[in-house]
Amino acid sequence: MGDNQKGLNDLLKWSIQNSTQPTATAAAAQPNGDASTQEDPTGAVAAAAARGLNPESLKALFGGPSDADLMLAAMAHIRSTDPEVTLESKLTAFDNLEQLIESLDNANLLSKLGLWTPLLELLAHEESEIRLMACWVVGTAVQNNEPSQERLVALGGVERLAAMALGDRLTADGARDESKADKETKDVRRKAVYALSSACRNYQPSMDVLTSELSKRGEGKGEKIDATDMEAVNVVIDALRAQAQNA
Repeated sequence: MGDNQKGLNDLLKWSIQNSTQPTATAAAAQPNGDASTQEDPTGAVAAAAARGLNPESLKALFGGPSDADLMLAAMAHIRSTDPEVTLESKLTAFDNLEQLIESLDNANLLSKLGLWTPLLELLAHEESEIRLMACWVVGTAVQNNEPSQERLVALGGVERLAAMALGDRLTADGARDESKADKETKDVRRKAVYALSSACRNYQPSMDVLTSELSKRGEGKGEKIDATDMEAVNVVIDALRAQAQNA
């Protein structure tokens, strides 16, 4: 891992650890009247230094890392195998990523940064909370966003989401995991339906793949659904949502 990426990962970890810490704690680390108090009125520098954040990470913090840097750091944190990286911190990083890609420009950065493949692989993560967040991020990224909808189709994401919505557990490459006796959880299935709803509305290729997948599973008749006909799309999505809810 390069020094710059390590610094960003340190920054992300620090941000997660301190996301709920009051600034008064940081300010208490400085003596009254010290010149540094004037330069750092919130005490953020002192708090960061006290937690061992290195100068490069401090520079990234106060120099303003780009959204692209933060997205890369978030994904690296989520996929980390470091035992000190907790599930809670990974979920926080995922939440940060989801908020970043609410911006259309950032959603389209997923492709440029090579993040679509690892994101879709996380649909098969062992932790259900991670799978749920992966569905959520996909749904946010493709909502009213044709370039991202196109990328999802190209990478086989619609097939994966359809399988999850119907209760399948997946392998990292998107196939049905025959080794998993348990079905997908209700919450994850519902979030997969949300992602499919975002992916298929007003984008015909996604709608065609979904109806084809449902037909293969004996769900629906495989008839062509107009992706711009919201009532027709709702019939398909509502049926999936009802199945997930009643699972």
